[in-house]
Amino acid sequence: MPVSPEIREAIRQGSWIRKMFEEGAFLKAKKGLENVFDFSLGNPYGDPPPLLALELARLAANPPPDLHKYMPNAGFPDVRQRVAEDLLKTTGLAYAPGLVVMTVGAAGALNVALRAILSPGDEVIVIAPYFVEYLFYVRNAGGVPVVAQSADDFQLDLEAIRAAITGRTKALLLNTPNNPTGAVYPADSLRGLSRVLSEGEVRTGGPIYVLSDEPYRKIVYPEAVFSPPAASLRNTLVAYSHSKDLNLPGERIGYLAVSPRAADAAELADACVFCNRVLGFVNAPSLMQRVVAGFQGIEADLSVYRRNREMLLTTLLGSGFSVVPPGGAFYLFPRSPVEDEMRFLAAAREENVLAVPGSGFGRKGYFRIAYCVDPETVERSLPAWKRLGSRFFGRKGGRG
Repeated sequence: MPVSPEIREAIRQGSWIRKMFEEGAFLKAKKGLENVFDFSLGNPYGDPPPLLALELARLAANPPPDLHKYMPNAGFPDVRQRVAEDLLKTTGLAYAPGLVVMTVGAAGALNVALRAILSPGDEVIVIAPYFVEYLFYVRNAGGVPVVAQSADDFQLDLEAIRAAITGRTKALLLNTPNNPTGAVYPADSLRGLSRVLSEGEVRTGGPIYVLSDEPYRKIVYPEAVFSPPAASLRNTLVAYSHSKDLNLPGERIGYLAVSPRAADAAELADACVFCNRVLGFVNAPSLMQRVVAGFQGIEADLSVYRRNREMLLTTLLGSGFSVVPPGGAFYLFPRSPVEDEMRFLAAAREENVLAVPGSGFGRKGYFRIAYCVDPETVERSLPAWKRLGSRFFGRKGGRG
């Protein structure tokens, strides 16, 4: 057998993603791009900021002497200094550059962090709904994912988290704003989580680290406030990506930052640098490190996301769907009108609407809409959503 049984099973479990893209490509070829409403992929809308494009062109035309050479595995020291300064503004904590590792996106940061802290069999609590790759990341490092469901409104269920803690618990994966729900965890909820984890550390006999995955932290709507987990949770490692704030998902540039309050912070940061190297990342792309250094504090443009969010929320709620308004990110996670969300998504495909089943995110009976698309696509899709509402709820514009 040429492929590991574990990978074979992982591919089987993830086959719905491949099938969805294949069906999407078939529909677009058959119906035309403008007639297919593809809400399946979380690709940020628009191009990088114009000033960033200018900086990229400047560096390419006049590269500094060290641009394409080997560097410290943690990344360029001056870039890490810029990140540390921005983290001070964001969290109020004095991060030293030595606690920052430039990484190949947030995914690279999470894999590095998990490899640095886990021994085989250690458990990592994952809050559902969760980003589809989290379970694979934990298993990559020899860990065991333990799923704790969130509340009905997708906020933290502290009792579920408390019940998930065992003597083998080593970490908890936190994602705020959340993909796929858009939930933003308020400060009082994070303080409650801190108490739960402190109680749990009595059982584990050591720290429970929080891996805070924050690629959407700059995409927050006026109804919500992003509260940095590191400000409330002592043993936090922040994983960040510039995919969403600077519209650079293909460049794979981000960082991992160990809280200065974390247990054994300096040793942990050194371990992350080592793992960045031996996992094969070696260092984050040098050109993109230089490019993003001066854009740490830039605000994300939310105008398109806000417009799309309001159009879809108004239409879905008015058509009978049950959906919690997201506080951040660019996703909706409605409840399926029928228990089997695959049945509903098949009906949606008949309307040329593509969305993602909630079962892939650890919550059956729901589906994800990624509204990071041009507003014209959203607007053209609204009649289709209304027809789906009429079909499943018995009357147009509301639940029957």
